[in-house]
Amino acid sequence: MGRRTIHAGAAVLMLALVMGGWEFAQAEEHGWGFGTDLGFISGTTNSTVFALNFQADYYVAKEFSIGPMFQWVPAGDLKQYAFAGAARYHYRVNEKFNIVPFAGIGFIHADLDTMRGGVRIDRNDTSHYIPLGLSFEYQATPRLAFSNTIMLNLHDINMSPSLQRDTTSVSVLFGMRFGP
Repeated sequence: MGRRTIHAGAAVLMLALVMGGWEFAQAEEHGWGFGTDLGFISGTTNSTVFALNFQADYYVAKEFSIGPMFQWVPAGDLKQYAFAGAARYHYRVNEKFNIVPFAGIGFIHADLDTMRGGVRIDRNDTSHYIPLGLSFEYQATPRLAFSNTIMLNLHDINMSPSLQRDTTSVSVLFGMRFGP
């Protein structure tokens, strides 16, 4: 399977997640929520990169949700895809502010294709993925919140030979949440 096929498949999957998540947020007012973010990840094998994040949440209770999370690095020399199941606790400070700690577990695939010092580097690896984070949300309406997320990503991406091992990265993301 070629790299373009994988990238096209990831783009189709991302679009399906976005459209499906939006439908869940609209159709199932009692249990489903959806979120999307954009921002940067620092500490990767390719330094700091642009990232997109998508999530769907099933609210088991008003304060607790579980669901899938997808993080995608679509541009530049590093292509990265991370999937995780995540649990979130929604602490309502007041009617306008929420603090949402979360943790998850899944897998990450990184593909680096670049030139360094006149030498072409084409490496990839797949690893476990443990996102740990905290979101600060401003509730604009009862169903829409604007968020700022800080996330520590734990993984073990090994682009050997000749590149350093990537075990952690930090994401700073800004986005929106649509809740039930």
